[in-house]
Parts: sequence; structure tokens; C-alpha cells
Amino acid sequence: MKIEHIAMYVNDLEAAKEFFIKYFDAVSNEMYHNQRTGFKSYFLSFEDGARLEIMTKEIMEDTKKTLTRTGFIHLAFSVGSKEKVDSLTSKMKEDGYEVISGPRTTGDGYYESCIVAVEDNQIEITV
Repeated sequence: MKIEHIAMYVNDLEAAKEFFIKYFDAVSNEMYHNQRTGFKSYFLSFEDGARLEIMTKEIMEDTKKTLTRTGFIHLAFSVGSKEKVDSLTSKMKEDGYEVISGPRTTGDGYYESCIVAVEDNQIEITV
């Protein structure tokens, strides 16, 4: 068994798509748009076969997100090396994203950094 895909709602579908393409080399399909419901989505595919569906609707609820909320808290991307973690973290920081931790080696042995991006969602970059 495997997870087929993960999905997240966003307010700005195009900006979210471009974020994952720019920083994580995602490949997008054509937008799906249900004219009746106003639902729109893209499936983003990554090099290892993982897929992320980003979705939006005409009317969205968007409560303030905190770093300690329950439920899904971050998406983690393995970039292959400490140097790539450092480089991508620096690039995202230069582009205005907030680095909330790292790059560092965690107590459980991961080399990682965490960024707040894509509508205040956390992105973890790891080896």
C-alpha cells in the first residue's frame, strides 16, 4: 500500500503551483475546473512519483494558522544533500520566505530546515 497523493486547499492556486515548480521541480498537469461548483485543481508530480493536489474554490474559509495547530503541519521534501538543503533554504530566505528553523541536525538525526511558505504552510527541506 502507498499514499496516492496529498491534497491542500489554497487561495491562490497559480501562486501555489509556481512555488512548487520553482523550488521543488514539480510538474503540473492541466488545470481541472468544475464550472458548476467553482472547484479548480492541479496535480503536481515530483521526481520520485509523489503527487500533491492543490485545490481552490470560489469561497474558501481561511482561519489563522499557528505552528502548533493540530492536523497536518508540514510537507517535507528530501533534496538529497546537506549542501542542497543549505542552498535551497538560502534561496527561499532571499526570496522573502520566513526560515523558522535550521538548517540544522535535529535530535533524531535529520538535517533539515523549515520554511513558512504557500499561504502560511510549513515546508520542511531535508536530506
